[in-house]
Amino acid sequence: MTIDADFLNSRRTKLFIILFGIFLSNAIVAEIIGVKIFSVEGTLGIPPLHLQTFLGVWDINQTAGALNWPFVFITSDIINEYFGKKGVRKVSYWTAGFIAYCFIIIYGATLLTPADFWIEVNKGDDNFNINYAFGKIFRQGLGIIIGSLTAFLLSQLLDAYVFHLIREKTNGTKIWLRATGSTLVSQLIDSFVVIGIAFVLFGNWTFEQWISTSLNSYLYKFFTAILLTPVIYLAHNLIDKYLAKE
Repeated sequence: MTIDADFLNSRRTKLFIILFGIFLSNAIVAEIIGVKIFSVEGTLGIPPLHLQTFLGVWDINQTAGALNWPFVFITSDIINEYFGKKGVRKVSYWTAGFIAYCFIIIYGATLLTPADFWIEVNKGDDNFNINYAFGKIFRQGLGIIIGSLTAFLLSQLLDAYVFHLIREKTNGTKIWLRATGSTLVSQLIDSFVVIGIAFVLFGNWTFEQWISTSLNSYLYKFFTAILLTPVIYLAHNLIDKYLAKE
């Protein structure tokens, strides 16, 4: 059976492929780099916050995976707008499958026996073991895999539900409200679930570390979602013009 050339050349088909590519690429990258927790203050070259709270000392630390996550939920909202809940669900399930596949391949790569010369040329003056570092970084463990996939699917399906609920209540108006509102709700779940499962349930993090890091991650997503609202309108305008030509 051959695929209709008109289908492949359709602007709507091309749009879906491009959006899915952006969504998938950013989701996979975010999952891979999410194992790193970085200091926002240290990165900006400012002193640590060291804020005293009822949870203990609070610093602005968050997962590196949150950096490009705004591109994931923006793309998700655009897919939701033009392809509905069914489109978002399909993209979410496919992406979860590809993420699991990537984890399997990466884990297999960490089990390969390293070449002796590769170890030797990377030792440096500190007797650095590059193979150990490679395995430590990429062998993220069962906890992070389960946490990532669980949080990803929960947040995406919730995002689609809230998006369409707001759209129905506002009669299709107020794009900013359904796009930003659905993101703020879904990312609250994502930020706390992924870190809770990966680093508390399967790790050795304290309750305070979980709450502070998750909240820092959510606050970043919260303000980024608001700041990127004009991008949603720009994307809608460009896509409407692109599809109108067909």
